[in-house]
Amino acid sequence: MTNTSKKILLNAFDMYCVGHINHGLWTHPRDESHRFNELSYWTDLAKTLENGLFDGLFIADITGVYDVYQNGIGLTLKESIQLPSHDPSTLVSAMAAVTENLGFGITVNLSYEHPYQFARRFASLDHLSNGRIGWNIVTGYLDSAERLIGQTGLKDHDLRYDQAEEFLELSYKFWEGSWENDAVIKDKVNRIFTNPAKVHAIQHHGRFYQSQGVFQVSPSRQRTPVLFQAGSSPRGLGFATKHAEAVFIGGDNPEKIKKQVEQIRELTAQQGRKAEDIKIFLGITVVTAETHKLALEKLDEYQSYANPEAGLAHFSSSIGQDLSIYQNDEAIPYQKTNSIVSVNNRFKEQKITIQDLKNQHKLGGRYPLFIGSGSEVAEQLIQLVDTTGIDGFNLTRTVAPESHQDFIRLVIPELQSRGRFKTEYEKGSLRNKIFGKGDHLSTQHPAHEFRCYTQSKSQPAEQNLEKQTA
Repeated sequence: MTNTSKKILLNAFDMYCVGHINHGLWTHPRDESHRFNELSYWTDLAKTLENGLFDGLFIADITGVYDVYQNGIGLTLKESIQLPSHDPSTLVSAMAAVTENLGFGITVNLSYEHPYQFARRFASLDHLSNGRIGWNIVTGYLDSAERLIGQTGLKDHDLRYDQAEEFLELSYKFWEGSWENDAVIKDKVNRIFTNPAKVHAIQHHGRFYQSQGVFQVSPSRQRTPVLFQAGSSPRGLGFATKHAEAVFIGGDNPEKIKKQVEQIRELTAQQGRKAEDIKIFLGITVVTAETHKLALEKLDEYQSYANPEAGLAHFSSSIGQDLSIYQNDEAIPYQKTNSIVSVNNRFKEQKITIQDLKNQHKLGGRYPLFIGSGSEVAEQLIQLVDTTGIDGFNLTRTVAPESHQDFIRLVIPELQSRGRFKTEYEKGSLRNKIFGKGDHLSTQHPAHEFRCYTQSKSQPAEQNLEKQTA
């Protein structure tokens, strides 16, 4: 049964670089993404998104470069295909300082981190943002990244997930198991900042990681950041439905999207969690204007600056196969690689030519494109939510910051007038804003077994903390 009162969740989808997935559009006269290395570019974007009541800014990231197409990085450098790209975690403090409610989902590849240093950095960011940090968990898919850190090639796909499981376990021990809620008391009279009896050393002896000692960061508002994941291979889905709170999917066919959603909900329940414990976001691109005709004209204008070949170069690295060797009308053969399994499997299932990919990447991106007036786009998005069961969208940029400004000006009010988008933010952390059940992970989540504190099921976690420290 369709829930017509369901509020749509919305993230802006971006990357700390010039060309995210809108390849070629950096050349548009109104595009400002060439300023990506200026802090004001990001603080202005954060304020814009908060004014539009976006739930979060989700920032993608990669380790490595796209060097598969034409066996080099010539086109990657010329078209700035995610090169140069900078560390997105460095943006959070500045953006958090100019906003109060906007969440920040930051992509970090765990394959090239140690759990301790990573957990410390994200706990620190959760403190500074007052509980607005999320982590998009990725395991990497580029051979170029392995070479950068002195390895010869990418680990086997499933081995990467074995490592990810242990990475999460140790991170949970740091975030959830080292400090009790009431460890920090700040008692000046008795000269006790932290009660030593409430802080516990971690002991971890695993296949990939070893760690002993006390976590250096006291509990942040959320303790564990909101967990995002985009794995869609069988192993990736198993990992996501065990750990993730939000899952990102792709797809432009409503029936296939609905099947993905049903599969994710079913697997989540099989993990011992509630089906609604995961929010599902679909990546989309929107070109909107005051009328349908003006939106089409804007689309034509954007396409005149886009570079579909740059999209192919990006796609080549996603599948680990050089697509420059094929003619436009040639079907792309399936080749088993250690890159993104779900993307690569498309060539098993259907005939796809180079021209098909160029058409799909006409704005450089790979997500479904919605075109029209604000009213038309709002109706299309609502229909997709109601027919597929997704919870919201990751809105990519085309021309920055124009595309997000257009969406806020034209589409958001239409969604609000239909009762499908919030008119004000909920209180609390990013987790509480999304789920409305407090700041901490639920007791059904696998992190619960590593906790050194108790959490009441009947009240939000932040209330427990206030009660215990009173």
